Amino acid sequence: MARGHRTQIKRERNANKDTRPSAKLSYARVSVQKACFVLDAIRGKDVTTALAILEYNPRYASSLIKKLLESAIANAENNLGLNKDNLYVAQCFANKGPTMKRVHPRAQGRAYRIEKRMSHITLVLDEK
Repeated sequence: MARGHRTQIKRERNANKDTRPSAKLSYARVSVQKACFVLDAIRGKDVTTALAILEYNPRYASSLIKKLLESAIANAENNLGLNKDNLYVAQCFANKGPTMKRVHPRAQGRAYRIEKRMSHITLVLDEK
């Protein structure tokens, strides 16, 4: 049942951690589908190209993802000492978050439900 001592289990778990620079935005007020349109445009691109794409993308999610990408770049430079010129977007994905349920009154006493969706957006960078 037990694989070993608690510290040994923790050591094994920490040894398998991903050391690539990343940033995560939780509870972003944008749906997963709308965020994925922007994420698909920057996946696999180098950092400067991705920033340029996000700068001129008209979607609302691009402003959120641009800030997230700048945060991941800062994490790479300050925490891991990596060069910005060698970085590219290795992984980017959006997971479904909680949904706020609201009610919109309609004719004859009816009520329509409005679902305000949220997402958790993750960006992972890597060196070339």
